[in-house]
Amino acid sequence: NPLLINDPRFAPAGVLAPKSKADLAFIMHSLAWLASNGTAAIVCFPGIMYRGGAEQKIRKYLVDNNFIDCIIQLPSNLFFGTSIATCIMVLKKGKTDNKVLFIDASSECVKVTNNKLTPENINKIVDTFAQRAEEAHFSHLAEYSEVQENDYNLSVSTYVEAKDTREKIDIVKLNAEIAQIVARENELRAAIDQIVAEIEG
Repeated sequence: NPLLINDPRFAPAGVLAPKSKADLAFIMHSLAWLASNGTAAIVCFPGIMYRGGAEQKIRKYLVDNNFIDCIIQLPSNLFFGTSIATCIMVLKKGKTDNKVLFIDASSECVKVTNNKLTPENINKIVDTFAQRAEEAHFSHLAEYSEVQENDYNLSVSTYVEAKDTREKIDIVKLNAEIAQIVARENELRAAIDQIVAEIEG
């Protein structure tokens, strides 16, 4: 649409958001109305953080011009009427660095019918955001070059490694236990064979 591509809200990115997925159009609209020292926090569908095409070009514009301050991954089933895990994009003009903070708050909730953020959950997220702190499996402050190397993918899981909750197994101990079971099985088999021989014989 030539009217929209020349609209001062959308023109800077050089491309329009897809008509059927207009989340980034709303983000560009919000950015256009921000004061020079303004901040906006917008709840988004996670797909806009990693899809290619026009959306990738808009993300590139936002990152290259240092407007993205933070991406916060929220828990699933948090909002009434939708079970998807949403995220928050924080836009800021006048940033003091060119880094992007990624926060994985997908586990920061109380599991109920609709998941709920407690005051403790909110405080942890806000404190991490305010301090731009790094915490293993929770937050990561990515350099501009890191985001660039990831083709402007802003998905939190790309930058914050999930905690490995798999049970650790001591293979030496397990092997010893198996050897004991096999030895006991052999003893029982020999005893059964002896009983059978006595019965037959």
